[in-house]
Amino acid sequence: MKPFNIVLIEPEIPPNTGNIARLCAATGSVLHLVGKLGFSLDDRYLKRAGLDYWEFVSLIKWPDLETLRNSVPEGRFFYLSTKVKSSYLDAGFRPGDYIVFGKETKGLPEDLLQANQETSFTIPMPSGHVRSLNLSTSAGIVLYEALRQSGMLS
Repeated sequence: MKPFNIVLIEPEIPPNTGNIARLCAATGSVLHLVGKLGFSLDDRYLKRAGLDYWEFVSLIKWPDLETLRNSVPEGRFFYLSTKVKSSYLDAGFRPGDYIVFGKETKGLPEDLLQANQETSFTIPMPSGHVRSLNLSTSAGIVLYEALRQSGMLS
């Protein structure tokens, strides 16, 4: 079965990316880092968050999202944002999908979300007191739902 793909566009906080790398190692997912990173891949906090699991992480670096998308013309891309209304629970994930998250401080660009309205989703936050969840928390929530929908958790 194809692995899921977690795509981080210009991540800024090393521990978030390290935690997501660990998540990818645990689930057999591929981690794609896109664009300018807010840290070095040698960062000690990044390494610490990923612990000793880095050897199990399939990591691919891309100069931009367009290059990644062009490399997989049949790929299905899902965009996660607080700026949209549709719940990730309605996404209909399949193995091999690309689940895309934006940078911690700005999220995904509005024009990208506008161009991909049918595949842009949010994680509902019923209390209304919180603007957004931590990036690594969000990646874990959505990835495990994708795994559940695909029957890959049994």
